[in-house]
Amino acid sequence: TGMVGLGGASFPTHVKMKIPDDCTIDTIIINGCECEPFLTTDHRIMLEQISFMLRGIRIAMKAVDAPRAIIGVEDNKLNVLEAIRPHLPADDSITIEAVVTKYPQGAEKMLVYSLLGKEIPSGKLPSSIGVAIFNVATLAAIGELLPQRQGLIERIITITGDNLNKPGNYMVPLGTPLSHILKHAEFTGNEAELILGGPMMGMPASFLDTPVKKGTGAVLVLDKRATKRDDVLPCIKCSQCLQVCPINLNPSELGMLATKRKYDVMEEQYHLNDCFECGCCSYVCPSNIPLVQHFRIAKTLNRERHRMEVA
Repeated sequence: TGMVGLGGASFPTHVKMKIPDDCTIDTIIINGCECEPFLTTDHRIMLEQISFMLRGIRIAMKAVDAPRAIIGVEDNKLNVLEAIRPHLPADDSITIEAVVTKYPQGAEKMLVYSLLGKEIPSGKLPSSIGVAIFNVATLAAIGELLPQRQGLIERIITITGDNLNKPGNYMVPLGTPLSHILKHAEFTGNEAELILGGPMMGMPASFLDTPVKKGTGAVLVLDKRATKRDDVLPCIKCSQCLQVCPINLNPSELGMLATKRKYDVMEEQYHLNDCFECGCCSYVCPSNIPLVQHFRIAKTLNRERHRMEVA
């Protein structure tokens, strides 16, 4: 079906369901923690596509041979718990639990720890501790499309922001250019910055003919004045980035190493690859240092270096 993770990573679902021979999955976690501001697609799916979602959960449980599944939802979405609980099986093979509303609760390491009290080891996958994680939208799409033998050709995205007369959640065909989306949502402004995804982890779009892809969960339309960037100043060693990092990395030191282009040291000594780019460090930095952008560049260059070494 061409199914991939619809939470943003776009990892092929059939690969995720192919569990290594030395691993046994005892729990599937369904990620319903849509923790980024503005995004509401998963929330609406959990309210409006319950039957598709539960069918997709059962398909995933059978695929990885898991005896139980837990739907994780933030505790500011209690209407989701009320809507889903009457549809859950009596044998408790599928349950739903509320977790604290706190960014980035939707990250897999955070969610696994919140629901199961387990930590995913550095450099390991969730399957190493007997867990498989799927996004709500992914399983709802599987539950709808697989029985019909249809492929993934459209997805639900949030369209919201400034100067829009018709913001909302829309089913959008893959490949739709942003210009069509702005026209449909009745954009009335002159200039805007377009973000594909959420405000914390999303990526800017430079062209109006940029298409909606499988991993596009939202289109944010932000007024240029609201996104004006202040000048970058030297690091003042305030440690705010260390305090907010959800996996206890040292963003300040990683940033220093990035400016010196010591990308190998970042990876080998400071666990760069454990960073899932939540953006908390960049958000709190009083010097306006684009830390997460440094980390993305470092990861890209490290991957290229590894490819060259293999070749």
